[in-house]
Amino acid sequence: MIPLAVGVVLVAGATIFAAVFQDRLIHLPSRISLEELEAQANRLGVAVWPTADADHRGLLVEPAGGSARGTVVVFHGNAGQALDRTYWSEAMARLGWRTVLAEYPGYGARDGRLGEAAFVADGLETLALVRGAFDGPIVLAGESLGAGVASGVAAADEARVDGLLLVTPWADLPSLAGEKFPVLPVGMILRDRYDSVANLGIAGLPTAICIAEEDQIIPPHHAERLFASLEVPKRAWRFAGRGHNDWPIEPDASWWREAMTFLAPRPLDPR
Repeated sequence: MIPLAVGVVLVAGATIFAAVFQDRLIHLPSRISLEELEAQANRLGVAVWPTADADHRGLLVEPAGGSARGTVVVFHGNAGQALDRTYWSEAMARLGWRTVLAEYPGYGARDGRLGEAAFVADGLETLALVRGAFDGPIVLAGESLGAGVASGVAAADEARVDGLLLVTPWADLPSLAGEKFPVLPVGMILRDRYDSVANLGIAGLPTAICIAEEDQIIPPHHAERLFASLEVPKRAWRFAGRGHNDWPIEPDASWWREAMTFLAPRPLDPR
């Protein structure tokens, strides 16, 4: 057995480490030059948006035919970059939706600080640009950590969106972190809360939630708790045998159409 004093020192050391370096423990960004981002975006048939320079906010994909039903703004997970999530735009383009794959500060070719406050504030700025550029309904989508960002954006008074599509979400970050690291006082040291239960309670929007039943990273009971907390029009899709990173991303998967039909059953009046 580890002596008590040694155990206390180890826990204290781990707590200090987690408190100091939590941004780097939570966020795992891929970095890329703007030139390489543009080159890869061109190869994938997506556009750096709204401008192909240091002031860009992410990537834009228009549906074929040039007339979109509305815009889906996607906030991705904690690893990689927006360029890795074109499966969202492929699925949405099939359904006639424009997609903005939002990029976070400190990810991809964007500079900036990591963290919940920075991501939510930046997401609201991106949303304002979307609203100024495009007519029609706006749906916020989030995957994993991005579900927490989307929920935070939706809770703001100025958000004014039409619904949320959340894939493999948590209910709140402290609960998840406390389950993962039970010996650490995570509730005291976490700066980022990403409290989606509270944020969606404020937002009061139709919400679709996708749950991977074999998710080992965000166990499904966290998403189930979030879903149970909602007092709004809601639907859940449960992917049997699927984990956090292998939920059905195929663009012809039926759940995409079902979710978007639920969130926006008909085109809304232009804003």
